[in-house]
Amino acid sequence: MSNYLLIKQGTIHNAIEEEPFVADILVENGKIKKIAPVLEGKIINDADVIDATGIDVYPGFVDAHCHMGLDGYATGFAGEDYNESGDPVTPQLSAVDAVNPQDETFQMAREGGVTCVCTGPGSSNVIGGTFCAIKTYGKRVDDMLVKEKTAMKIAFGENPKNCYKEKGVYSRMSVAAKLREALTKAKIYDTKLHAAGCPEGWNELEMEQAQEQVMDDSQKTDADRKVDFSKMPAYDAKMEALLPVIRGEMPLKAHAHRADDIYTAIRIAKEFHVDLRIDHTTDGALIADDLAKEGFPVAVGPSFGHATKYELRHKGFHTPAALAKAGCQVSIITDSPVIEERYLALCAGRAVFNGLSEFDALKAITINAAKHIGIEDRVGSIEAGKDADFVLTGENPFAVDTHILYTIIDGNVVYEGEKA
Repeated sequence: MSNYLLIKQGTIHNAIEEEPFVADILVENGKIKKIAPVLEGKIINDADVIDATGIDVYPGFVDAHCHMGLDGYATGFAGEDYNESGDPVTPQLSAVDAVNPQDETFQMAREGGVTCVCTGPGSSNVIGGTFCAIKTYGKRVDDMLVKEKTAMKIAFGENPKNCYKEKGVYSRMSVAAKLREALTKAKIYDTKLHAAGCPEGWNELEMEQAQEQVMDDSQKTDADRKVDFSKMPAYDAKMEALLPVIRGEMPLKAHAHRADDIYTAIRIAKEFHVDLRIDHTTDGALIADDLAKEGFPVAVGPSFGHATKYELRHKGFHTPAALAKAGCQVSIITDSPVIEERYLALCAGRAVFNGLSEFDALKAITINAAKHIGIEDRVGSIEAGKDADFVLTGENPFAVDTHILYTIIDGNVVYEGEKA
């Protein structure tokens, strides 16, 4: 197989410019090398070629919020690894430790043109742990990672209340109080680390060594020698996990359906001067102007199906259009397995049917989704230097009967549909 791939004369929808254009795309070692009307030369002669004449070429689709790989397909409890029930505050958990790339949902995602997902803990806990961004192809999660820790999951509303109503979290006031308590403790922990002279970026082993004072002088760096061990706080995995949040290095990822829960998430983010992403945003159409003024990215979904609880009573495919028209950065999500990952583009299509422009729908499952999870430098659009992730279709990708011809990840064809 060549290190080069040439996608020749496709109609390119790059998710940056609204109007498509016909051009060649040259891929080198998994990255987009060049885009031009016609590419020629020795490299081109050595490349594997896909003749895309008359075919639409899109960026690989990106889902900004799901639980794929943590909730196995047809496995029951044996494959349910996305929710904890023993402690409402578990920021130390990391999704990457539970993703199962062998689950068949990954193949299904590729069949639907989904090349990258942000997957992680569910909404049972007030603080659930970190999400990770991964490609949908591979056998080992370490090799599929785009970003190991994209955001810290937090949850408001009915789910944490229901999960912990017998364990001290009975009301929305308790949910907010638990979150404030954890963030406050993390700020105090960080203050103590700075007071002790601890350099930022120490890993857990270095922290433990410092606390036990087992390093002899020959092992210590100049930074280590400045540490006042008497001021060191006891190592705390929960607080360590929250440090990137309170230092502004990682956003909170808020599960919030109801308008009041969305406002609470914003209120707490402002109180602690931390970044925020709002997921689900079910009542978004009711408060679209406010959300646009606040400026936090929003993700909408899952919008198919029955409203199974009170806080979902306003859900619908009209919400993305209302938010986009107000000026919000909107993503569309499946919350897979609530909606199967392979139907991400179909969800965008239903939003188009309910008033969202096709260009905004494309952005909602490509570049906006990538921005939502902080990986827009790698995926989400067709631009030189980015990962060579593409979806090639013979029809509009938002249609029910869309026929996906190729799904390409890192320059490799990972799914090839039957030609119509």
